[in-house]
Amino acid sequence: MSEIPARAKESAESKESKETERPSHGAPLGDAVWQSSPPGSIYDYIKVASFSIGPDGLVDQWSLRAEQLLGIPAEHAVGTDPIDAFVDPELRERGQRKMAEILDGREWTGVVPFRTPDAPGPPVPDASGSRVPDIPGDPDRDGERGRGRRGLAEVYVMPTRTEDGEKAAVCIVVDVRVLRSIETDLAASQAIFGQSPFGFLLIDPDLRVRRANHRFASIFGGTPDSHRGKTVHDYLPRAEADRVSATLRRVLETGNSITDMHVTGFVPGSEGRRHWSVNLYRVHSGSGRPIGVAWLGTDITSRRQAAREAAAARRNLALLNDAGARIGNSLDLETTARELLDVVVPGFCDLATVDLYQGLLAGDETPPGLADGSAELRRVAFSSAVSDAPFLGTGERVKLGAVHHYPFNSPCADALRTARPRSVPAEEGGLVQSTLAVPMVAHDTVVGLAQFARTKGSEPFGDRDRDLAVELAARAAVCIDNARLYRREHERALILQRSLLPPGDPEASGLDIACRYLPGNAATGRASEVGGDWFDVIELPGHRTALVVGDVMGRGLRAAVAMGELRTAVRTLAQLDLEPAEVLAQLDEIARGLGAPSGVQQATRSARRPREADLSEVYLATCVYAVYDSVTRRCTFANAGHLPPVLVEPGETALMLDVPPGLPLGVGGEPFEEVEVELPEGALLALYTDGLVESRDHPLDEGLQAFVGALTDPAQPLEDVCDHVLNTLDSHHGEDDIALLMARVQGLPSDSVGDWTLPREPRSVGRARELARAQLLDWDMEPLVDTTELLVSELVTNALRYGEGEITLRLLLDRTLVCEVWDSGLVQPRRRRARATDEGGRGLQLVGLLSAAWGSRRTPRGKTVWFELPLPGADTQLTDPAEALLSLF
Repeated sequence: MSEIPARAKESAESKESKETERPSHGAPLGDAVWQSSPPGSIYDYIKVASFSIGPDGLVDQWSLRAEQLLGIPAEHAVGTDPIDAFVDPELRERGQRKMAEILDGREWTGVVPFRTPDAPGPPVPDASGSRVPDIPGDPDRDGERGRGRRGLAEVYVMPTRTEDGEKAAVCIVVDVRVLRSIETDLAASQAIFGQSPFGFLLIDPDLRVRRANHRFASIFGGTPDSHRGKTVHDYLPRAEADRVSATLRRVLETGNSITDMHVTGFVPGSEGRRHWSVNLYRVHSGSGRPIGVAWLGTDITSRRQAAREAAAARRNLALLNDAGARIGNSLDLETTARELLDVVVPGFCDLATVDLYQGLLAGDETPPGLADGSAELRRVAFSSAVSDAPFLGTGERVKLGAVHHYPFNSPCADALRTARPRSVPAEEGGLVQSTLAVPMVAHDTVVGLAQFARTKGSEPFGDRDRDLAVELAARAAVCIDNARLYRREHERALILQRSLLPPGDPEASGLDIACRYLPGNAATGRASEVGGDWFDVIELPGHRTALVVGDVMGRGLRAAVAMGELRTAVRTLAQLDLEPAEVLAQLDEIARGLGAPSGVQQATRSARRPREADLSEVYLATCVYAVYDSVTRRCTFANAGHLPPVLVEPGETALMLDVPPGLPLGVGGEPFEEVEVELPEGALLALYTDGLVESRDHPLDEGLQAFVGALTDPAQPLEDVCDHVLNTLDSHHGEDDIALLMARVQGLPSDSVGDWTLPREPRSVGRARELARAQLLDWDMEPLVDTTELLVSELVTNALRYGEGEITLRLLLDRTLVCEVWDSGLVQPRRRRARATDEGGRGLQLVGLLSAAWGSRRTPRGKTVWFELPLPGADTQLTDPAEALLSLF
């Protein structure tokens, strides 16, 4: 081969060489030196191959890189026609023409599809230099030993001549797939680097900036190119720059990445300190050599500021939470003031005092409020973390318990007068450097003044501290005001309790009722305290009656208030005509929320704290709820942890009914069970509280047996039976409140009940009117005939139109006349106001106008709609049907 192709080959092979040594320091500049490409060279990624073609058009030289790239060893390539060997048959004719042009002396560059011949060969290394095993069936691997590999090659053909002057060619070959991959990676890298919203730097091994993106330049000024060659000392203070430089050098040497390194510095044009979060990782070339460190920085100045504010807010919230738990556990004014100082010292301030109005402590009905600020106050609490000497803030010392007043022009008097916090000037040469005078305001009433002070060396009070101090003082003020109100209201507690009990002896359909309520004996020393026992008799539709007896655990004002709330809740739930078990379930939910501002969950958390166990215990209660039907003489019981009812049948001894007790109200977690009992005529039913049968000296079983034994003659008048029971048990019991409710069964006579089943057809409306008229005339209730006929017609019509199944009409005569219409539908009637042009929609309005009461309730088989009319001669005057009809238009 000639000299020229040999030099061309050497030129191509020099691009493949990566293993020669670097030049020595003593080599002259003009000497030709073979050296490796610099870090990050394109030849780390692109593998260039070369071969030469002789005058005969056959391969006469085949480089090692060509062997690696095309997968053909030299012994199989040399001497072959490259067109026949590597080009598909359908492209060979065109390839031969190109080859002829090349051998004729023309250069050519283009992309050529190629394939390797089916020739066996040893495993060859891939582009990374590792041996690639032959993978049968893999189109990208078939031909690693020369079996049909296909691809695209970018070929640069340079004409040359042999030593004999014959025309030949040198070919430079690059795999197109590698080029395309590099183009894609380069475009992606450029987009990521240039479009990143974070500051992005590439730092070379000399720790100088090789490249910066636009985001970094926008922060530190200039263009991205203007930052080339700079170091971290050009951006950061010296100490911080030294630290960062050492970290960069460590990353470069070890290859260990750094995540979320905090860096502090300044930016041009801003005096404020900035904070960045920096991620560092070492960057390598295609050959695996380190070429620098990538720097990815994010400005976290606002995040750190928000974190500091959040930490301060968490501290304040923790302090408020602590205040909520520790302030107000006592109804004593001075104790509440000391609880406030226990919270704020030393967590919020170093010294603190509380002054309350003297009139408030003396028990005046109304404290001074927004006066001129000069009223007398008493120092009731003082706390200090640094000194035992009380302070006033005006140069005058005030001892604990002393009565004093502030000068009119002082900041403290101004705070009392305006109900706004004021800063108190520090005493010259004193220990205190910052003081807040905060009025204690509850319900627009100033009850006193709290002073919070910080000594020298502590951070002065800021706006956030001022707001927190106002909140703490307000919480304590509310507790103090509550204590004042408690002292006033406690005197009226017994009156409140008595007002919540039924007046006199209640009346009920089909029952003779007698009841007793007795407070604890004076011997207990608690005669004036309020108990939580109660009873109630509630009339229900259909001549049914609900009997209730309950006991709130504990004594005092809270027990009375809870009793009143539960009794009101029972009455409300009873009017919804729910089943007894459902009434207790709803009552249990209400009891669990009593006394806890956040409801049941807060009550549960409070119960876990031993210090607050007495507060949550007040709102546990037991209750027995019974519903008696005077028509069927059946009574349904449900029990929430209460003592069992006692039943005395005529001619039989008393016995305790087996009613599952369930859990007390306020505990929750378990459903309540119901028991239905048929009560014979003349039977006696007794409901009671534990004060009747339990005492400290006698066990409960003994008291129950004594109570059962006292019911020996149930035929006596109920008032006498009640007195006999109380007199019999008086020698053993009476230490607690006693509630006793007795009822004798007097079922509704069968001739006072009219019951008919009507078919579901329009004629049933007229039939219902006829039956109602006939029954009322039989009962000698002629004045009620017209009104009853009209209302029965409306209810039966509604049952036909909106209900389902057969219709039942029932009339009940007792102290009032009750009419009920039953059907199988579940949709409850709803009263609406008809417009003047509407032809219908006035039926229920008419029922409401003409009846004393009306409503609907669900039944196991559907619903019941009812109305009630007073009997002739009663105090209630009947409305004329004609006038009622006219009033609707």
